[in-house]
Amino acid sequence: MLKIGIVGAENSHTVAIAKTINIDGLIPDAHVTGVWGEMPEFAQGAAEKGQIPQIVDQPEDFIGKVDGVVVDHRHPVEHLPAATPLLEAKIPLFIDKPFCYRVEEGKAFLSRAKDLDVAVTSFSVLPKQASFLELKKQAESLGTISSVVTTGPCDIHSPYGGVFFYGIHQVDMLLRFTGYDAVEAKINLGTGDNHIATIRFSSGTVGAMNLIKDGSPAFHVSIIGENGRMDAEITNDQNNYFSGIQEFVHMFRTREVSETDASILGPVAVLQALEVSLEKKVPVAVGL
Repeated sequence: MLKIGIVGAENSHTVAIAKTINIDGLIPDAHVTGVWGEMPEFAQGAAEKGQIPQIVDQPEDFIGKVDGVVVDHRHPVEHLPAATPLLEAKIPLFIDKPFCYRVEEGKAFLSRAKDLDVAVTSFSVLPKQASFLELKKQAESLGTISSVVTTGPCDIHSPYGGVFFYGIHQVDMLLRFTGYDAVEAKINLGTGDNHIATIRFSSGTVGAMNLIKDGSPAFHVSIIGENGRMDAEITNDQNNYFSGIQEFVHMFRTREVSETDASILGPVAVLQALEVSLEKKVPVAVGL
C-alpha cells in the first residue's frame, strides 16, 4: 500500500485528492494516511471530509511514515520552505501549482533534488484534462505557432499570490504550445477588475492571457499557426483531479518524472515577471 501525506489543508485540493483516493477508491493500492494543516481546524476538516486517519503536528512528522508527499498551500511562497525537510529526507514530492514564488528559489530546490536523486514534480491539472490533450494533439497540424491566447478566471490582487493564484492555469497551458523561451511579460491593466497579460517569445511567437475577475469565464485557448487557427474551451474531466493524481502517484511509485525543469519553472518565471510589471505603470498620452 502506497502511503501518501499531504502538507496543507486550507486548499480545497487536499480534500479532493483524499476523496479521490480514500473514498472513491480510484487509485488502487494507495491511501492518504496523514495531513498537516495551517490551522488545526483546516486539518480537522480535511481529515473528516477526506477520511484521512492521521493529523500530524508538523510536516517533518511524515518522515519515515509515507512514500510520497503532496505539498498543497494556497500561496506558493509557502511551498518550498515546507517541502525542504521532506526533500532532505529523500521523500518524493508533488508540489501543487505554482511550484514556488521565485524562480531562483525553485532552481536551487530542483538542483538539490537532483543531487539527492529525489523525484519532484509540479503542474496545473488543466493541461492534464482530456479536452486540453485533444487540442494539443490537433494543434500539431497548425505547424509553427504564431500566437496563443488564453482566457480564464484570475484576481491579480488575490491575497494568495496575486496573479500567481489562478494565473498559473493559463500560463501553464499557454507555454505548452509556445515553448519556454519567453523574454518579456507584462500585465496591461484594465479600468476595472479584468486585465490582459502579454508575453513575448524569442521565437517571435506572441501570447496573451485574459485575466478575468468580473465575470464567470470558462478556460479557453485560441491558437494561430502557419496552417490555420483552432479555438477550444478547456472543459474538466468528470473528476478533474484524477489524471493529475494518477501522474504523481506513478511518480511516487516509480520515481519517473514526466515534467521538466522548464515546464515546472517556466510558468513561475512568467508569473514573476507579470507581478513585477504591475509596479512599472506607464501612462498613455491623451488629448491627441
